[in-house]
Amino acid sequence: MPGPPGGGRPARPPPGGPWVVFLVRRLIRSLVAMWVIVTAAFLVLRAAGGDPVRAALGATADESVVQARREQLGLDQPLIVQYVDYLLGLLRGDLGASLITGREVTDLVAQRMPATLELAALSFVVILLVAVPLGLFVAILTQGGRRRGAEVAFTGVTAFIAAIPEYLLGVVLIIVFGITAHLLPVAGRGGPESYILPVAAMSIAASASIARIARIEALATLGDDYVRTARSKRLPAALVYFRHALPNMLTATLTIGGTMLGTMVASGVLVEQVFNWPGLGTAFVGAITAKDYGIVQGLALVYAAIILTINLIVDIVLSLLDRRTTLMETS
Repeated sequence: MPGPPGGGRPARPPPGGPWVVFLVRRLIRSLVAMWVIVTAAFLVLRAAGGDPVRAALGATADESVVQARREQLGLDQPLIVQYVDYLLGLLRGDLGASLITGREVTDLVAQRMPATLELAALSFVVILLVAVPLGLFVAILTQGGRRRGAEVAFTGVTAFIAAIPEYLLGVVLIIVFGITAHLLPVAGRGGPESYILPVAAMSIAASASIARIARIEALATLGDDYVRTARSKRLPAALVYFRHALPNMLTATLTIGGTMLGTMVASGVLVEQVFNWPGLGTAFVGAITAKDYGIVQGLALVYAAIILTINLIVDIVLSLLDRRTTLMETS
Protein backbone atom coordinates (compact mmCIF):
# COMPACT_ATOMS: atom_id res chain seq x y z
CA MET A 1 0.00 0.00 0.00
CA PRO A 2 1.60 3.31 -1.02
CA GLY A 3 2.66 5.66 1.72
CA PRO A 4 1.92 9.35 2.01
CA PRO A 5 3.44 11.83 -0.46
CA GLY A 6 7.16 12.33 0.12
CA GLY A 7 7.69 8.76 1.31
CA GLY A 8 7.37 9.63 5.01
CA ARG A 9 5.26 7.79 7.51
CA PRO A 10 2.05 9.41 8.65
CA ALA A 11 2.40 11.26 11.94
CA ARG A 12 1.02 9.27 14.80
CA PRO A 13 -1.13 11.04 17.35
CA PRO A 14 0.55 11.36 20.72
CA PRO A 15 -0.32 8.64 23.28
CA GLY A 16 -3.41 9.64 25.23
CA GLY A 17 -4.44 12.33 22.75
CA PRO A 18 -4.08 16.12 22.84
CA TRP A 19 -5.35 16.44 26.39
CA VAL A 20 -2.39 14.43 27.73
CA VAL A 21 0.01 16.59 25.71
CA PHE A 22 -1.68 19.68 27.12
CA LEU A 23 -1.37 18.35 30.68
CA VAL A 24 2.30 17.39 30.26
CA ARG A 25 3.14 20.82 28.86
CA ARG A 26 1.40 22.54 31.74
CA LEU A 27 3.22 20.37 34.28
CA ILE A 28 6.59 21.09 32.66
CA ARG A 29 5.87 24.83 32.67
CA SER A 30 4.92 24.72 36.34
CA LEU A 31 8.06 22.77 37.25
CA VAL A 32 10.30 25.18 35.32
CA ALA A 33 8.60 28.15 36.97
CA MET A 34 9.07 26.56 40.39
CA TRP A 35 12.77 25.94 39.69
CA VAL A 36 13.23 29.60 38.69
CA ILE A 37 11.50 30.74 41.88
CA VAL A 38 13.57 28.38 44.04
CA THR A 39 16.79 29.60 42.45
CA ALA A 40 15.77 33.25 42.78
CA ALA A 41 14.85 32.80 46.45
CA PHE A 42 18.19 31.13 47.14
CA LEU A 43 20.22 33.83 45.37
CA VAL A 44 18.28 36.80 46.77
CA LEU A 45 18.87 35.63 50.34
CA ARG A 46 22.61 35.20 49.71
CA ALA A 47 22.91 38.47 47.79
CA ALA A 48 21.09 40.53 50.40
CA GLY A 49 24.35 41.19 52.20
CA GLY A 50 25.31 40.66 55.80
CA ASP A 51 25.17 37.48 57.81
CA PRO A 52 21.63 36.05 58.06
CA VAL A 53 22.59 33.91 61.06
CA ARG A 54 24.04 36.90 62.91
CA ALA A 55 20.97 38.97 61.98
CA ALA A 56 18.66 36.25 63.28
CA LEU A 57 20.54 35.54 66.51
CA GLY A 58 21.23 39.19 67.28
CA ALA A 59 24.33 41.35 67.60
CA THR A 60 24.98 40.17 71.17
CA ALA A 61 25.09 36.44 70.32
CA ASP A 62 28.40 34.74 71.05
CA GLU A 63 30.54 34.24 67.95
CA SER A 64 31.01 30.55 68.71
CA VAL A 65 27.23 30.06 68.75
CA VAL A 66 26.87 31.92 65.46
CA GLN A 67 29.64 29.89 63.84
CA ALA A 68 28.17 26.61 65.08
CA ARG A 69 24.79 27.58 63.65
CA ARG A 70 26.40 28.42 60.29
CA GLU A 71 28.06 25.02 60.18
CA GLN A 72 24.83 23.27 61.19
CA LEU A 73 22.98 24.97 58.32
CA GLY A 74 25.81 24.45 55.85
CA LEU A 75 26.30 28.18 55.33
CA ASP A 76 30.08 27.81 55.68
CA GLN A 77 30.21 25.81 52.42
CA PRO A 78 30.85 27.26 48.92
CA LEU A 79 27.79 28.77 47.26
CA ILE A 80 27.41 26.02 44.65
CA VAL A 81 27.55 23.36 47.36
CA GLN A 82 24.89 25.21 49.34
CA TYR A 83 22.70 25.43 46.21
CA VAL A 84 22.97 21.72 45.40
CA ASP A 85 22.31 20.77 49.02
CA TYR A 86 19.32 23.12 49.03
CA LEU A 87 17.83 21.54 45.89
CA LEU A 88 18.40 18.01 47.20
CA GLY A 89 16.76 18.99 50.48
CA LEU A 90 13.70 20.34 48.64
CA LEU A 91 13.40 17.08 46.69
CA ARG A 92 13.33 15.28 50.07
CA GLY A 93 10.64 17.65 51.32
CA ASP A 94 13.03 19.70 53.47
CA LEU A 95 12.01 23.37 53.22
CA GLY A 96 14.70 24.53 55.61
CA ALA A 97 14.63 25.54 59.24
CA SER A 98 14.43 28.57 61.47
CA LEU A 99 17.77 30.31 61.94
CA ILE A 100 16.75 31.18 65.49
CA THR A 101 14.97 28.17 66.94
CA GLY A 102 15.90 25.46 64.45
CA ARG A 103 12.26 24.56 63.93
CA GLU A 104 11.58 22.88 60.58
CA VAL A 105 9.56 24.90 58.08
CA THR A 106 7.60 21.75 57.18
CA ASP A 107 6.34 21.53 60.78
CA LEU A 108 5.25 25.17 60.67
CA VAL A 109 3.49 24.63 57.32
CA ALA A 110 1.69 21.52 58.56
CA GLN A 111 0.41 23.46 61.58
CA ARG A 112 -0.66 26.66 59.81
CA MET A 113 -1.53 25.67 56.24
CA PRO A 114 -5.11 24.52 57.04
CA ALA A 115 -6.06 27.95 58.41
CA THR A 116 -4.71 29.73 55.32
CA LEU A 117 -6.36 27.37 52.84
CA GLU A 118 -9.69 27.50 54.69
CA LEU A 119 -9.72 31.28 54.54
CA ALA A 120 -8.84 31.37 50.83
CA ALA A 121 -11.26 28.59 49.85
CA LEU A 122 -14.20 30.07 51.75
CA SER A 123 -13.50 33.50 50.29
CA PHE A 124 -13.36 32.04 46.77
CA VAL A 125 -16.70 30.26 47.23
CA VAL A 126 -18.30 33.46 48.53
CA ILE A 127 -16.90 35.41 45.56
CA LEU A 128 -18.38 32.99 43.03
CA LEU A 129 -21.74 32.78 44.80
CA VAL A 130 -22.02 36.57 44.91
CA ALA A 131 -20.25 37.81 41.79
CA VAL A 132 -21.50 35.41 39.10
CA PRO A 133 -25.25 35.76 39.84
CA LEU A 134 -24.83 39.51 40.35
CA GLY A 135 -23.04 39.93 37.02
CA LEU A 136 -25.67 37.83 35.24
CA PHE A 137 -28.54 39.75 36.87
CA VAL A 138 -27.11 43.16 35.91
CA ALA A 139 -26.45 41.91 32.37
CA ILE A 140 -30.07 40.81 32.03
CA LEU A 141 -31.22 44.12 33.49
CA THR A 142 -29.10 46.27 31.17
CA GLN A 143 -29.11 44.14 28.01
CA GLY A 144 -29.59 46.05 24.78
CA GLY A 145 -28.66 49.40 26.32
CA ARG A 146 -31.63 49.45 28.68
CA ARG A 147 -31.49 51.08 32.12
CA ARG A 148 -28.39 53.11 31.41
CA GLY A 149 -28.47 54.58 34.89
CA ALA A 150 -28.30 51.15 36.51
CA GLU A 151 -25.34 50.24 34.30
CA VAL A 152 -23.43 53.41 35.19
CA ALA A 153 -24.17 52.94 38.90
CA PHE A 154 -23.07 49.31 38.83
CA THR A 155 -19.85 50.12 36.98
CA GLY A 156 -18.96 53.01 39.26
CA VAL A 157 -19.73 51.27 42.54
CA THR A 158 -17.93 48.05 41.63
CA ALA A 159 -14.89 49.99 40.35
CA PHE A 160 -14.69 51.88 43.66
CA ILE A 161 -15.07 48.75 45.81
CA ALA A 162 -12.59 46.75 43.71
CA ALA A 163 -9.92 49.41 44.31
CA ILE A 164 -10.03 49.10 48.11
CA PRO A 165 -7.16 46.97 49.50
CA GLU A 166 -8.19 43.88 51.46
CA TYR A 167 -6.32 44.87 54.60
CA LEU A 168 -8.02 48.28 54.63
CA LEU A 169 -11.41 46.60 54.30
CA GLY A 170 -10.40 44.39 57.20
CA VAL A 171 -9.62 47.39 59.40
CA VAL A 172 -12.96 49.02 58.53
CA LEU A 173 -14.88 45.81 59.26
CA ILE A 174 -13.14 45.46 62.62
CA ILE A 175 -14.05 49.03 63.58
CA VAL A 176 -17.68 48.74 62.47
CA PHE A 177 -18.66 45.19 63.46
CA GLY A 178 -16.14 44.44 66.18
CA ILE A 179 -15.23 47.55 68.14
CA THR A 180 -18.36 49.68 67.55
CA ALA A 181 -21.20 47.15 67.28
CA HIS A 182 -19.59 44.29 69.25
CA LEU A 183 -21.27 41.81 66.92
CA LEU A 184 -18.36 39.66 65.74
CA PRO A 185 -14.92 38.57 66.98
CA VAL A 186 -12.04 40.51 65.48
CA ALA A 187 -9.10 38.17 66.10
CA GLY A 188 -8.24 34.50 66.13
CA ARG A 189 -9.72 31.38 64.58
CA GLY A 190 -12.47 30.00 66.76
CA GLY A 191 -16.06 29.17 65.92
CA PRO A 192 -17.87 29.84 62.63
CA GLU A 193 -18.42 33.49 63.55
CA SER A 194 -14.65 34.10 63.59
CA TYR A 195 -14.52 33.43 59.82
CA ILE A 196 -17.07 36.10 58.86
CA LEU A 197 -14.95 39.25 59.01
CA PRO A 198 -11.73 37.88 57.44
CA VAL A 199 -13.68 36.15 54.66
CA ALA A 200 -15.60 39.38 54.03
CA ALA A 201 -12.36 41.36 53.93
CA MET A 202 -10.90 39.02 51.32
CA SER A 203 -14.03 38.63 49.19
CA ILE A 204 -15.71 42.05 48.96
CA ALA A 205 -13.27 43.74 46.56
CA ALA A 206 -12.71 40.54 44.58
CA SER A 207 -16.48 40.03 44.22
CA ALA A 208 -16.79 43.50 42.71
CA SER A 209 -14.03 42.75 40.18
CA ILE A 210 -15.44 39.36 39.19
CA ALA A 211 -19.00 40.75 38.95
CA ARG A 212 -17.81 43.28 36.36
CA ILE A 213 -16.20 40.51 34.30
CA ALA A 214 -19.22 38.24 34.72
CA ARG A 215 -21.52 40.98 33.43
CA ILE A 216 -19.43 41.52 30.30
CA GLU A 217 -19.31 37.78 29.60
CA ALA A 218 -23.03 37.44 30.26
CA LEU A 219 -23.85 40.25 27.82
CA ALA A 220 -21.81 38.51 25.12
CA THR A 221 -23.45 35.16 25.88
CA LEU A 222 -26.99 36.57 25.90
CA GLY A 223 -26.42 37.86 22.38
CA ASP A 224 -25.41 34.46 20.98
CA ASP A 225 -27.61 32.58 18.53
CA TYR A 226 -28.29 29.60 20.78
CA VAL A 227 -29.70 31.88 23.50
CA ARG A 228 -31.95 33.60 21.00
CA THR A 229 -33.04 30.19 19.74
CA ALA A 230 -33.86 29.08 23.27
CA ARG A 231 -35.93 32.23 23.76
CA SER A 232 -37.75 31.69 20.47
CA LYS A 233 -38.86 28.28 21.78
CA ARG A 234 -40.57 30.16 24.63
CA LEU A 235 -38.59 28.33 27.28
CA PRO A 236 -38.92 29.69 30.83
CA ALA A 237 -36.56 32.63 31.43
CA ALA A 238 -34.88 30.88 34.36
CA LEU A 239 -34.10 27.89 32.13
CA VAL A 240 -32.65 30.11 29.40
CA TYR A 241 -30.45 32.04 31.79
CA PHE A 242 -29.23 29.32 34.13
CA ARG A 243 -29.08 26.32 31.80
CA HIS A 244 -27.97 27.95 28.55
CA ALA A 245 -26.35 31.28 29.40
CA LEU A 246 -24.71 30.64 32.77
CA PRO A 247 -22.47 27.64 31.85
CA ASN A 248 -21.17 29.40 28.74
CA MET A 249 -20.26 32.63 30.55
CA LEU A 250 -18.24 30.80 33.18
CA THR A 251 -15.09 30.07 31.16
CA ALA A 252 -13.60 33.56 31.17
CA THR A 253 -15.03 34.24 34.63
CA LEU A 254 -13.38 31.14 36.07
CA THR A 255 -10.12 32.01 34.34
CA ILE A 256 -9.93 35.37 36.10
CA GLY A 257 -11.41 33.97 39.30
CA GLY A 258 -8.91 31.12 39.45
CA THR A 259 -6.01 33.48 38.86
CA MET A 260 -7.44 35.73 41.55
CA LEU A 261 -7.53 32.79 43.97
CA GLY A 262 -3.76 32.52 43.75
CA THR A 263 -3.49 36.26 44.32
CA MET A 264 -5.86 35.98 47.29
CA VAL A 265 -3.61 33.43 48.95
CA ALA A 266 -0.70 35.87 48.67
CA SER A 267 -2.68 38.98 49.65
CA GLY A 268 -4.14 37.03 52.57
CA VAL A 269 -0.81 37.59 54.34
CA LEU A 270 -1.91 41.10 55.35
CA VAL A 271 -5.49 40.06 56.09
CA GLU A 272 -4.25 37.33 58.40
CA GLN A 273 -2.06 39.87 60.17
CA VAL A 274 -4.99 42.29 60.62
CA PHE A 275 -7.20 39.58 62.16
CA ASN A 276 -4.36 37.73 63.95
CA TRP A 277 -5.35 34.66 61.92
CA PRO A 278 -3.13 31.67 62.80
CA GLY A 279 -2.13 30.91 59.22
CA LEU A 280 1.00 31.10 57.10
CA GLY A 281 0.61 34.86 56.69
CA THR A 282 1.13 35.74 60.34
CA ALA A 283 4.08 33.34 60.50
CA PHE A 284 5.56 34.96 57.39
CA VAL A 285 5.24 38.49 58.75
CA GLY A 286 6.59 37.38 62.13
CA ALA A 287 9.62 35.77 60.47
CA ILE A 288 10.34 38.96 58.49
CA THR A 289 10.10 41.04 61.66
CA ALA A 290 12.43 38.67 63.51
CA LYS A 291 14.82 38.50 60.50
CA ASP A 292 14.43 34.73 60.49
CA TYR A 293 15.37 34.29 56.85
CA GLY A 294 15.18 30.52 56.97
CA ILE A 295 11.44 30.71 57.67
CA VAL A 296 10.97 33.57 55.19
CA GLN A 297 12.63 31.62 52.38
CA GLY A 298 10.73 28.40 53.11
CA LEU A 299 7.33 30.08 53.35
CA ALA A 300 7.98 32.12 50.20
CA LEU A 301 8.48 28.85 48.33
CA VAL A 302 5.31 27.41 49.85
CA TYR A 303 3.31 30.44 48.67
CA ALA A 304 4.83 30.12 45.19
CA ALA A 305 3.97 26.41 45.07
CA ILE A 306 0.37 27.12 46.14
CA ILE A 307 -0.09 29.78 43.46
CA LEU A 308 1.45 27.60 40.71
CA THR A 309 -0.70 24.64 41.77
CA ILE A 310 -3.86 26.75 41.72
CA ASN A 311 -3.01 28.06 38.24
CA LEU A 312 -2.37 24.52 37.03
CA ILE A 313 -5.71 23.31 38.41
CA VAL A 314 -7.49 26.25 36.76
CA ASP A 315 -5.88 25.42 33.42
CA ILE A 316 -6.95 21.78 33.71
CA VAL A 317 -10.53 22.67 34.68
CA LEU A 318 -10.80 25.14 31.81
CA SER A 319 -9.44 22.58 29.35
CA LEU A 320 -12.15 20.18 30.47
CA LEU A 321 -14.85 22.85 30.16
CA ASP A 322 -13.64 24.14 26.79
CA ARG A 323 -11.89 21.58 24.60
CA ARG A 324 -10.88 24.33 22.18
CA THR A 325 -8.30 25.47 24.74
CA THR A 326 -6.64 22.06 24.66
CA LEU A 327 -6.63 21.87 20.87
CA MET A 328 -5.11 25.35 20.49
CA GLU A 329 -2.36 24.52 23.00
CA THR A 330 -1.39 21.26 21.28
CA SER A 331 -1.73 22.39 17.67
